[in-house]
Amino acid sequence: MTNKLKTLFAIAGSVAVLLMGTSAFGQEAAIRKALSERLPQLPKIDEIKPSAMPGLFEVRYSGTEIMYSDAKGDFLIQGSLIDVKDRRNLTEERVERLMAIDFDSLPVKDAFTIVRGDGKRKIAVFEDPNCGFCKRFERDMQKVDNVTVYLYLYPVLGPDSVEKSRNVWCAKDKAKAWTDWMMRDQVTPPGNCDAAALARNAEFGKKYKITGTPTLIFANGKRVPGAINTEQIEQHLANAK
Repeated sequence: MTNKLKTLFAIAGSVAVLLMGTSAFGQEAAIRKALSERLPQLPKIDEIKPSAMPGLFEVRYSGTEIMYSDAKGDFLIQGSLIDVKDRRNLTEERVERLMAIDFDSLPVKDAFTIVRGDGKRKIAVFEDPNCGFCKRFERDMQKVDNVTVYLYLYPVLGPDSVEKSRNVWCAKDKAKAWTDWMMRDQVTPPGNCDAAALARNAEFGKKYKITGTPTLIFANGKRVPGAINTEQIEQHLANAK
């Protein structure tokens, strides 16, 4: 092939890519316009992009909420997009990526640490002292070794949760006070200190939509809601390496 032909093919390829991009942009604009006009109650759309299924577009709003639309915005689909061939829930995977939190960006000053063994593995946990699922999680967490737990007090269940969290935060040994309460129901004496970290944790949780406790965040950014068992904790820690 001559250099001239190579150049022509390269130009043609570049033009094709440009046209495809322009076409996609036009479709996304058309979908956005159609949905905004037809569904004015729909929250502001954050992003519209082609999905893995030809002709179907992902419509993302409210940060991590996803629906799907045709190329004209005539139809909306709520639900999961499944890759049957590979047996993957593409919607679930996408939401997980959107909800991931950069572990290094966590405000460690607003947590206290519990270190077991060499402490090499890391996990952050948002918990409410009155959460029964959190107490179950703590019992399973006791069996996990060689880990550093960054414990964020996240009192979302009422005023008593705030009071108990404040007492733990103001304790001389926060880790011991927390373990005594969660494992043995030993009440921490009232304390007086700067507990502004609790309010900052609440703001952080609101920003990242942490709506329940316990919520776990692993070193790879993966967020896991709920009281998973010891085996599941170990699996996530292994995957986070």
